[in-house]
Amino acid sequence: MDVDDFDEALAVVRDLISHEVVPSEDEIEHDDHVPDRLRRRAAEMGLFGYAIPVEYGGLGFTMSQEVLLAMELGRTTPAFRSMFGTNNGIAGQTLVLCGTPEQRERYLPRLASGEVVAAFALTEEQAGSDPTGLRTKATRDGDHYVVSGRKRFITNALDSDILVVFARTEDVPGQAGISAFIVSTDADGVRIGPKDAKMGQRGTATSEVFFDDVRVPVSDLVGGAEGLGYRAAMQSLAKGRMHVAGLSVGAAERLIDESVEHATNHAQGGTMLAEFQLVQAMLADSVTEAYAARATVVEAARRYDAGQDRRLGPSVAKLFCTEMVGRVADRAVQIHGGLGYMHGMAVERFFRDVRLFRLYEGTSEIQRLIIAKQSMREARA
Repeated sequence: MDVDDFDEALAVVRDLISHEVVPSEDEIEHDDHVPDRLRRRAAEMGLFGYAIPVEYGGLGFTMSQEVLLAMELGRTTPAFRSMFGTNNGIAGQTLVLCGTPEQRERYLPRLASGEVVAAFALTEEQAGSDPTGLRTKATRDGDHYVVSGRKRFITNALDSDILVVFARTEDVPGQAGISAFIVSTDADGVRIGPKDAKMGQRGTATSEVFFDDVRVPVSDLVGGAEGLGYRAAMQSLAKGRMHVAGLSVGAAERLIDESVEHATNHAQGGTMLAEFQLVQAMLADSVTEAYAARATVVEAARRYDAGQDRRLGPSVAKLFCTEMVGRVADRAVQIHGGLGYMHGMAVERFFRDVRLFRLYEGTSEIQRLIIAKQSMREARA
């Protein structure tokens, strides 16, 4: 998408967030559900396909454009973005990056329009940060594979039509033998558990998914070959990490706005909070960190688009930005004082919501390992 069209699209999203989504935050928190009216608006605007190539009906955003969009989406409840995030992100990108031409033609246009919702089924009880430990198996049986196992914390599973499922097709340790499959949620043997009860991010549904001898056509083996699953997952997660970094920047900027508004309109002992130097210091630290985080994401996205760095940069951005927004959220609660601890306050909700950013798409600890190993690899080269 060219610059002018993108700027116009971003302005429309910004208006939607400000005038429709933010006013609905309390409703989403109370109902644990994103209203259908917002889902329809998102579909009408093409948000179910912003990262899907234009030839498949998407908007075809570059990584640099996607992170700017993420910053806008981050200014409100993560539930809104999550509604269409898996179509564009880890599930959809597995098909964009590794699907066969037939698979892309069959699924991507429907993902882009919002007709179909996809979920990314990788995580298991003993395979979270390290997916090489996954135990779900897929055994070839004629022109089908038989998939058995269970997944956990699968975002949008209850609302999904298809699952991108990672399973071991060969009984060997490590990365080898992991394959990816497109599995319909209405296939015999697929069972989706109830919605998880989480600390935050209400309105976003995660669930366990069970596979009991599910028969999957060979044509739905992603990429048409076994053993591509680990690479597909890692490539999709790299883009996802950039997106979460952008969300963290947007959330931090919203938290700063909430803190400034509170500090300039509330007094303690007859003095406005904003007049206290220790409050000013907290605001200054948050503004500085958010400023640095925005620059980090923009540069990492530029290098990603240029093909210069698609491993180190995404992990650096994800680590720094998600840790940053946790600190900003903590300061925002502190600036609000007792009010910041009360349900119904935006900063209290954000404090709970952003905590997950340090866990999914690879924990902060995993990002540190990637950064260190990649740095040493580049030094040796």
